This record gives sequence, structure tokens and C-alpha cells, in this order.
Amino acid sequence: MRGDEFETDVLIVGGGPVGMTLALDLKYRNVDFMLTEATDGSISHPRVGTVGPRSMEFFRRWGIAQEIRETGWPEDHPLDGVWVTAVGGHEIYRIRQGTVGTRPIPDYTPEPEQICPQHWLAPLLLRHVGVHPDGPVRLRWRLDGFTQADDRVTATVTDLQVGSTVTVHARYLVACDGASSSVRKALRVRAPARYPTRVFRNILFHAPLLREQLGERNALFYFLMLSSSLRFPMRSMDGRGMYRLTVGLDGSPEASADALSLVRRAITFDTPVEVLSDLKWHLTHRVAERFRVGRVFLVGDAAHTLSPSGGFGMNTGICSAVDLGWKLAAVLESWGGAGLLDTYEMERQPVAAESLEEANVNLRRTLDRQLPPQIHLDTPEGEKARAEMAERLVRSDAQREFNAPQIHFGFRYTSPIVVPDGSAPPANPRDWRPSAAPGCRAPHAWLRPGVSTLDLFGRGFVLLRFAESERQDGFERAFADRGVPLSTTTCHDPRIAELYERPFVLVRPDGHVAWRGDELPDDPGWLADQVRAE
Repeated sequence: MRGDEFETDVLIVGGGPVGMTLALDLKYRNVDFMLTEATDGSISHPRVGTVGPRSMEFFRRWGIAQEIRETGWPEDHPLDGVWVTAVGGHEIYRIRQGTVGTRPIPDYTPEPEQICPQHWLAPLLLRHVGVHPDGPVRLRWRLDGFTQADDRVTATVTDLQVGSTVTVHARYLVACDGASSSVRKALRVRAPARYPTRVFRNILFHAPLLREQLGERNALFYFLMLSSSLRFPMRSMDGRGMYRLTVGLDGSPEASADALSLVRRAITFDTPVEVLSDLKWHLTHRVAERFRVGRVFLVGDAAHTLSPSGGFGMNTGICSAVDLGWKLAAVLESWGGAGLLDTYEMERQPVAAESLEEANVNLRRTLDRQLPPQIHLDTPEGEKARAEMAERLVRSDAQREFNAPQIHFGFRYTSPIVVPDGSAPPANPRDWRPSAAPGCRAPHAWLRPGVSTLDLFGRGFVLLRFAESERQDGFERAFADRGVPLSTTTCHDPRIAELYERPFVLVRPDGHVAWRGDELPDDPGWLADQVRAE
């Protein structure tokens, strides 16, 4: 097309981590797309610090998990969470997580979470997606408006580098443009607040000697117990000298003090400090009432915002990007059915709400905690007060903020493209364990050293079978006749057969179970049609 007019299958608006992971998934599926980002892509104040385990599984699929592990977090830095009167002061309670080099690896995933702050993650993702002219990312391109027709979305975009206006025609538009999404507002989609908005400051600072000075008292998170505004975490961002202090803006004079004074108050001893940035931000708890309007989709913070307590926000958005990615590819390749794209909202909206509620539980645990002044005393009375506080932390299930596999892995989709088999979810979600029930993420197990069952999934549907069937040819033919990509893997490992519970398990391109049974259906056409929403 002309130099001021472009055409693509999918236009992604927003180049944050969720927009970039959607781009990675579409690239993996050979879908033509363009991504516009109004900034130059640089990160001066990283907000995201931890890549969750389910997100790491997707990065494994796209071939970049190892690069994320190697971005720079030291293998010997503790991953602990610790509650302290102040950093370097009295330690009240510590949740020991080990280090990257020593932590136990859960048996339910091949990819434990990884510390990778946004200023490391963003350039890595950008490099793999690719910046124009060699790649589809257009930096300093701002979306100004869009219109929808029956067969396309037409967007007006300003190239901020030269000040010119261009037109982009796309089959679909995906808004990954953040909590204040201009796309969501243009669509007039409501995202009502579920809890009161709170205001915070994030102070990013460099303290090059602090790790050495703390020695055995180092941690990843330091939950302060100084005051109503200094009760939130100070966290290590790079395992070396960069830290982020969160301050609650609660109206107290302390909360509005200068950044350096607040850092000095949070640390009990003298150490060189350089304040790098001081960012005010609003915490909102919202889930959009709609995730799809016509040919436009909301993903990530454009669709939902939640407390960072527990680290679910970005990771919820990445799972949404993967859910939408395979469905867009299926429709663009003409094998996805008429109702397939509607299942994006059906599946992801409840998950966003569940993540929001869990994050708010973690936030309330910090907000509601009483801070008796006695915990600061260097006396027997102080020791007793600190011991009582430690007991309260244990009773409040503080461990939950650092170990929530039920949030990262435990969501179970219910939608028209999932065929239920009558299996019930656990009565208590906290009792989560891996399950191959329809709608669940297909469980991880090692097929052989270095190769997980998860490595089988991603390109198309996979029939994982633990028995032979005379109906196999007819099953494969039913999918082939409809153009639905299907591969079959036979597994003879009894451990994995026990984990998957049925001899035949059909896994979707996103790695969730679509169907399972004791025998392949004698008329597989209905199943092929249902899982593609025809």
C-alpha cells in the first residue's frame, strides 16, 4: 500500500510486556501483525520485577526462557520475604525461599518464576519481536483513533518522529495500552472500581553498599513496620544495588517527605544512596465489563488492573494474550469457528476477577496489620512484641503472597470450547494440585531429561494418548477435514498416564485441556467442531 497507508491482520496498540508477549505468540503462529508504541520503548522506572512461572512456561515455548534467566539476577541472592522494623533493624519474620541457585524446583512446572525487572525484560522482548524496518514494532507511533467496519478496523496513527499521520487497516485491533486505555474509553466500556483507589509513591534508588552491609540479612522483599505510610515493601530490583521503596500516600506529613529522607528512614544505618526516580501512581481494582467489542479486544491492564501484591498483574495479562493469540490465528487461518473469538472474554474475565481478589487479600493483610510501637524497643518487652507479631504473621497466612500456584496455574476455563467430563474442582482452591480435567492447564511431567510434556503443546491441538484405539484414523481425519491442526503423541509412561487420568486427552494450542475420555468418540466430527466453536 502507499507509504502513509498500511495493512495487517492484527494491530496491537501498546508495547508493554503484555503487548510484546501477544506479538511473540502471533509471530510464533506466523500471523501478520503490527505493533505501535507511543514511547521510544525505554524503561527508566521499572514497575514489573518478577516473571511468574506460567509466564516462564510460555517464554520457554517461544525459546527465550533461558535468556530471561540470564539477564542478570545473581544466583546467590536470597529470594526471601522478610518483615522488619526497618531494613537493618529488628527482623520479625522471614519466609525462606532460597536463592535461584539453591531453591527447590516445584514438581508441577519446568520453569519456576524468575526475577527480571522491566528494564531488563523490555529490551529482550523488543529484540525478539523486532523493530521496524526489520520487524513489526513501530516505536513513537501513537494511536489517535479508529473505526470499525464489518471486515476490518481502520486506525489513524501519528508517527511522532516525523509528525505525519498514517492509516492502518487491520482485520483486528488488540488494545494493550494500559490502565488508562484510550481504546477502552473510545469503546465506552466501563471498568467499575471494585475497591477504593489508593495512591502510592515508588522511589527507585541505588544503594551500592547495602547488600554487603546487610550480609545474611539480605532478602528480595523487606516489609517495613515503621508507620502507616512505610508499611509496604522495599524490594531489591537487580540483586546488586538497585532498590524500590513503596510509600503509601495516606495524608500523613511523612508520606509527602522528600524521597531521600524516606529512604533514609527505611534503612537504619548510613549507606550511600542515590535517588533515581520518584513516581506517584494510583492503585485501582478494575475488571472491564467487556473484553471484546466487535473486532477490538482488550488485554492486560486495558482489561483489568489489580494490586501488585503477589505479582499477578503482568502474568494474568500474559495468559490472556496467549488465550487470544491462538484464537486469532485460528480465525485468520479459517479453521476457527464463528464463536471462537467470543470465548476469549468468557475464559479470561473470570480469571482476571479471581486474580484481583487474591491480590486484594494480600494487600489487605498489609493494610490491616497493626503496628504496635513496642516492636521497636530493644528490651524484653520489645522481644515479646516482636514474637507476638511473628505469630500473627504466621496465622495471617503471609506465606500465601509468595506461594500461590492456584492463581498462576489453578484457573479452569468453562466455555463452549471445553467439553466437561463431570470432574469437580477442589473444594478449597488452596488445595490446588495439577489436573488434566477439561479447562485446566495440561500438567507438566518430564518425558525425558530436559523435555516436558508442556513442550508438546503450542502449535495446534495435541492428542496425548496412553492407549491404542481403532478410532485413531477417523479422529485425525475429522480434524484434517476441517483444517484444524492436530498432532498425536503416544506416551507409555505409567506415571504420566496416572497424572492425566484418562487414556485420551486433547490439549488446545494454549496448553489447556479441551477434552479427555476413556475412548476416542465414534463420531469425532462433533468434537472437532465444538473445540473450534463452529
